[in-house]
Amino acid sequence: MTESERYTVISADCHAGADLLDYKPYLESRHHEDFDAWAATYVNPHEDLLADTADRNWNSERRLAELARDGIVAEVVFPNTIPPFFPSASLMAPAPTREEYALRWAGLRAHNRWLADFCAAAGGRRAGVFQILLNDVDEAVEEIRRSVTAGLTGGLLLPGTPPGSGLPELHARVYDPIWAVCAELGVPVNHHAGSASPPLGEEPAARAVFMVETTWFSHRALWHLMFGGAFRRHPGLRLVLTEQGSGWIPGVLEMLDYYHGRLVAAATRADTAESKFGAGLADQMGKGPSEVWRENCFVGASFMRPHEAALRERIGLDKVMWGSDYPHDEGTYPYSREGLRAAYAGLPRAEVAAMVGGNAARVYGFDLERLDALAAEVGPTAEELAEPLKEPPADATSPVFAPGGSVRVW
Repeated sequence: MTESERYTVISADCHAGADLLDYKPYLESRHHEDFDAWAATYVNPHEDLLADTADRNWNSERRLAELARDGIVAEVVFPNTIPPFFPSASLMAPAPTREEYALRWAGLRAHNRWLADFCAAAGGRRAGVFQILLNDVDEAVEEIRRSVTAGLTGGLLLPGTPPGSGLPELHARVYDPIWAVCAELGVPVNHHAGSASPPLGEEPAARAVFMVETTWFSHRALWHLMFGGAFRRHPGLRLVLTEQGSGWIPGVLEMLDYYHGRLVAAATRADTAESKFGAGLADQMGKGPSEVWRENCFVGASFMRPHEAALRERIGLDKVMWGSDYPHDEGTYPYSREGLRAAYAGLPRAEVAAMVGGNAARVYGFDLERLDALAAEVGPTAEELAEPLKEPPADATSPVFAPGGSVRVW
């Protein structure tokens, strides 16, 4: 790679959704009357979805142009706006009650249909992440098959099961049909930050506690699926943890390996107090946590920071996928080039190429050769990203530019 050659940048973390009323054509007609009644009184609680820039979520041409100016040629598309019959954006909405389930489920399927059209409009530059609910596993499996057939290549967005949700925990065998169909179809299971936290209220302390705890609650999917044996029973299953940071991964894997070894060993000594905690664990899990990570797991390391990039070999160079988080305020737009410089300046070019695009192309099935041609016109050059960033843009809002970054506990 010469200095004038350009990186092919794929954002593994972007967000989109339809404007509220534009979901109606994607609903089954039997729900139209209910939708009209709901939409007539719904008040959107999210300021960014009421701003002049809200159309970045659904204006395909604006979105393609802004991402290209930012050096990005393709994106993995997570949800953002309010689907029909939801109280808030679906990513963080609580699990529906029995009474809410039918309409919420209709709303999510409407989003998936809209997303398929939105991705098709971009000619291979979008991998749409489709949504399910966990309340009915058989219906979830049917929707997974339908979404893949419709061309959504971003895989499944796995909802959280926070305390109080009323749903079985993610380690439960009841979800095996979901893992099985995702492994069969070769689509990743994505778990995005914010989707697994329990409600904490609106007090200032509650909001602060949410910020401290939200990534930990999202990480739980990792050890639930590991200890639950999902990867042993379905070795083709792939899990992607997105917008949860990445610096925590080496330490957490060491901790999981420790508990795995300790509990498996204790299970062979029936006279110890710990023996019951490890009973059956070795047979259920098969391989240890670090080996499962190496074979089955990836990280959507959105707006990766320098202290995280330093851990890339311990995380796995083939595991890391950079993301801009467009169009969120904490994302790197319109300073993604500067964000990439802050994280990756001075690193070997082959490693940078893998983290900014190559890994995402492999996980989400992008045609890298096709995207390379576009990147040759708009992508950041090797010379540009090799230059250390001395001063962040004055009006940048992404955490990648915040001073004093350090490895987190989680």
